[in-house]
Amino acid sequence: MKRKPALIKTYLAKPAFVRPKWFVVDAENKVVGRLASDIAMILMGKHRPTYTPHVDTGDFVIVTNVEKLVFTGKKWQQKRYTWYTGYPGLRSETAEERRQKDPAAILTEAVRRMLPKNRLARKMLNKLKVYVGPEHPHQAQQPEPLELGRKGTGGLGRPLIGRNS
Repeated sequence: MKRKPALIKTYLAKPAFVRPKWFVVDAENKVVGRLASDIAMILMGKHRPTYTPHVDTGDFVIVTNVEKLVFTGKKWQQKRYTWYTGYPGLRSETAEERRQKDPAAILTEAVRRMLPKNRLARKMLNKLKVYVGPEHPHQAQQPEPLELGRKGTGGLGRPLIGRNS
């Protein structure tokens, strides 16, 4: 008599059993794209072994000193943000103009565009808290400091294997 092989069930996280953590990230002298990429991974929950695509398994991320973010090259003058107002024509502004108006919008927009385009992504984006300056009002959640956006790491501060950096 032949035995059937044992089935290994895939773990699917349930929303009631996901305990979100809180992380605080200092954005001083960090490159926007690298930092946004690492933050998007945490908001989606891809840093956890229990990641499930249809469940919000991500953690909260608090970003401070967002006014001290940097772009590489001449992006402050050359990068343009364009949007449609509903009236004829498009509005646009450079990254430098946006930094003077609302520095938090630069990082928030970069992270938003790295998340999936669905309802769950809007819930994930609500877990991102961006602040100008070093202070934030979330001390009660006891956030853990996290080093993100470093070059030569495989995200979340882990070194890349087999690369000299």
